[in-house]
Amino acid sequence: MQNINWYPGHMKKTRELIQENLKMVDACIEVIDARIPVSSRNPIIDELVKSKPRIIVLNKSDLADAARSKAWEEKFRAEGHRVLSMNCMSGAGVKELFKMLEKMAADKNKDRTMQKPYRLMIVGVPNVGKSSLINRMTGKKSAQTGDRPGVTRGKQWLKLSNNMQLLDTPGILWPKFEDPKAGLDLAFCGSIKDEILDVPTLGMELIGVLAENYPDLLMERYKLEEIAETPLENMENMAMKRGCILPGKRIDYERIGKLVLDEFRGGKIGRITLEEAK
Repeated sequence: MQNINWYPGHMKKTRELIQENLKMVDACIEVIDARIPVSSRNPIIDELVKSKPRIIVLNKSDLADAARSKAWEEKFRAEGHRVLSMNCMSGAGVKELFKMLEKMAADKNKDRTMQKPYRLMIVGVPNVGKSSLINRMTGKKSAQTGDRPGVTRGKQWLKLSNNMQLLDTPGILWPKFEDPKAGLDLAFCGSIKDEILDVPTLGMELIGVLAENYPDLLMERYKLEEIAETPLENMENMAMKRGCILPGKRIDYERIGKLVLDEFRGGKIGRITLEEAK
């Protein structure tokens, strides 16, 4: 596939929004996708946040390979980051997040006579689960959520139950994917709109990755007797098993491509992480 380049105009405004408001917050919560911890981390955020206290939330950990998630947690901690694996949809990990934030706030206010509200900013690329986390933290539907990127718009200050204040910002992506793998990983996980992608080719690319890294899960889910030599052969075998066939016994590549992407994103193939901690 050719390099993916997706940078809607509102994302440029988001970068400016973060720059404008960063001085007003005490800490940042960076939400990333536990299945792609490198590809879903935006290098622009590192540049903007710099030395500001930060918690890295490995969201969608229920969909990720547990052993690989643990390795990623250890790696981020070794780099000096606070890190927490969460499932923002179900709320798993929210209590632990509040405990972490309250300790950070206590450290910040320990020498102050006047206790100031601890202010937070949530950042992350589209579709990593920021809105779901915000709704869990506020205890109500404060932010729009959707399984398609680019749902959240504009700036909102939200008050939390512990009197902390939270600034929500839309997700941002960098203007060009220097590493084609990062673009593919984001596309696999739904952080890039399918409408601008070649779904059959993207599905075949994902099948190739899964055949290499999680062959047993692929075989079990699609009732394959063995892993074929090429992603195309695997795709065609999967299509036949699932009845993705057009008149004249032709393979429906569009349908099987969409099916495998949907089942991967929904965790139906199994708990999968596409990047290893090194």
